[in-house]
Amino acid sequence: MLLIEISFWSALGLIVYAHLGYPLLLWLLSELFGEPARSRRAQDALPTVTLIIPAHDEAEVIARRVENALALDYPRDRFEVLVASDGSTDRTVELAREAGADLVLDLPRGGKVAALNAAARQAQGTIFAFSDANAYWRPDALRRLVARFEDENVGYACGQVHFTGGEEGNQEGLYWRYEMAVRRSESRLAGITGGNGAIYAVRPEAYVELKADRGQDLSFPFELTKRGWRAVYEPGALAEERMAPSVEGEFRRKRRMMWGLWDAMLKYGMLSPRGYSPGYLVEIYSHRLLRYLTPFLHVIALLANAALLSEGGIYSLTMGMQLCLLAAAALGRFIPLWPLRVAYYYVTVTASIAAGLWDRLRAGEVPIGWEKVEGTR
Repeated sequence: MLLIEISFWSALGLIVYAHLGYPLLLWLLSELFGEPARSRRAQDALPTVTLIIPAHDEAEVIARRVENALALDYPRDRFEVLVASDGSTDRTVELAREAGADLVLDLPRGGKVAALNAAARQAQGTIFAFSDANAYWRPDALRRLVARFEDENVGYACGQVHFTGGEEGNQEGLYWRYEMAVRRSESRLAGITGGNGAIYAVRPEAYVELKADRGQDLSFPFELTKRGWRAVYEPGALAEERMAPSVEGEFRRKRRMMWGLWDAMLKYGMLSPRGYSPGYLVEIYSHRLLRYLTPFLHVIALLANAALLSEGGIYSLTMGMQLCLLAAAALGRFIPLWPLRVAYYYVTVTASIAAGLWDRLRAGEVPIGWEKVEGTR
């Protein structure tokens, strides 16, 4: 019985720490030991930039995306727009050229990362910036993003995403507000542990050509950190992107993302301490490892709690709380009350991590193709 109690309290404690304790600890450490908040100042000499937009069958949005890029508050002779079409079968290539992209690569289908690698080989800028085809940047976003590279130690910088949509109950926007607060503290302490495809930039000399089955969002921050670069977050560089309308759509999107997660952690060295500072190691194990172990910790907590019900007292209360969460999640699929929908989102997205592992074990490999999520265009 003692072993079951230890298992229960350990699992419960790690869940609470991963979601609540770590952000508080991170904030405290960043206040004590982190870099001071940056004040914005005018840039004397703007670097040349190549803005790379990967696209697969994006005829619906590519013209608007290129036009948005060309409208940025950045000297036109200092940046180029490069669209990398990954085997598009619609009018993506034609429409990108008509919209004014400086260079459009019509590539065979090889996956998003392969398209990004091909584009990076053709890029001429002294900074490479990257954007999803359905992400629209605020006019000053590029200036704010590249300003972070005034620090010669910065090799990677990502901006902030504002999500729109979610008409059918998706709470991804709520999660990202939480995630951005964590990312702000990580950036000040030892560097961020994850990025996003909507808005980020890399020095050419720091760029790593990843294998086609990997993702830059998760791999670049830790890969570049191991190579001595700093990965930072710039909240002033804003992009807007439409989220999946429903939680079910978000589950499918995250399930595909989680498919390759386990290789990043176990095969490609994310969990290896080599090259990390103590602060970054705390971030990786707290923000990444424990977060991705959450579905399994929940199962341990639930099963151990069931075995401890005969002890009564606190274990009856904790079982009731766990069952309430599951009941709220079940109701949240059908009843549009915000607390219920948050519970449904949390349980569903947490389950996507385990589903991604199942897909990886079942398939034996990570797919390189990428598909649009319905309702995000």
